[in-house]
Amino acid sequence: MTGHAEAVYRALLSDPGSDIQALADHVGMTESEIAAALDTLADLALIGRSSPDGGSVVPVSPETGLQTLLAKQKLELAQRQQEIEAGQRAAAALVADYLDGESADRSRLVERLDGVAAVRRRMKELGASAERETLALAPGGPQLTDNREASQALTRRLLERSVTVKTVYLDSVRNDPASLEYAHWLSRHGGESRSTPVLPLRLQIVDRASALVPIDPEDSAQGALLVGEPGLIAALVALFESVWNSATPLGAVPARNSGPLTPQERELLRLLSQGLTDDAAARKLGISLRTERRMISDLSDQLGAQSRFQLGQRASEHGLLP
Repeated sequence: MTGHAEAVYRALLSDPGSDIQALADHVGMTESEIAAALDTLADLALIGRSSPDGGSVVPVSPETGLQTLLAKQKLELAQRQQEIEAGQRAAAALVADYLDGESADRSRLVERLDGVAAVRRRMKELGASAERETLALAPGGPQLTDNREASQALTRRLLERSVTVKTVYLDSVRNDPASLEYAHWLSRHGGESRSTPVLPLRLQIVDRASALVPIDPEDSAQGALLVGEPGLIAALVALFESVWNSATPLGAVPARNSGPLTPQERELLRLLSQGLTDDAAARKLGISLRTERRMISDLSDQLGAQSRFQLGQRASEHGLLP
């Protein structure tokens, strides 16, 4: 209630039935101010008419008036509370939408793909959307027949759309006729493939915008992470290019690095010097355990070593280890 309305209400309590002129004279206000105050009092249900047909203005008793006023204020408060709650719900919905959007953005940046089947499906989708290039590091040695056939079908569609296809394999694929045949097919259709003794991890980069990396580099069967963070993609592209530039095109004979050993043999010595078991070293090179042990035997003969320990010593003496 305003100060004017309170003054008029008190005047009416002391002299019920006063007209506007009398009230103006009593409280010292203009008639327009009295009229506005009466409107306020009417809105608050603190005044009424002396008869149903009109009559003079009379005040409602303070007790009744206060009860009416409190009831009105409670109603307004309840309505206001409902408005606040509605606003809170709307705000919560907006926050949820925002967080969902943020989550969607994060999911676009990092998507977990569990299992080989999920990875293959996603690779197929990525291949279908590729526009410029695909870059791949393919450790693990020669592919199984079904993997190679699936890869060839996907690669064929990429090459038909003039998408650049570059893949780096392990040198061990050179001993697999089917892998070499695939490499020649790739070259004839415009793709490029190279090999290197060892690869850091399995990697697939599409249009330098997204990349698949294994959840566990030691066990790619667990699945992969699809990443889209630009900074990470740039680092992975740099890694690929470093490996690519030092790799040997399939079809060419790997050069021997200033000595009688091949790059693959040097890499085996390095892996053994780091303490890897024969089995772990064989997996890194993508060769069988039997082949790895035969290579160790050949290296021992070449360096005149009678034991693993002596092999390490001779390799170091000949500058064959980093």
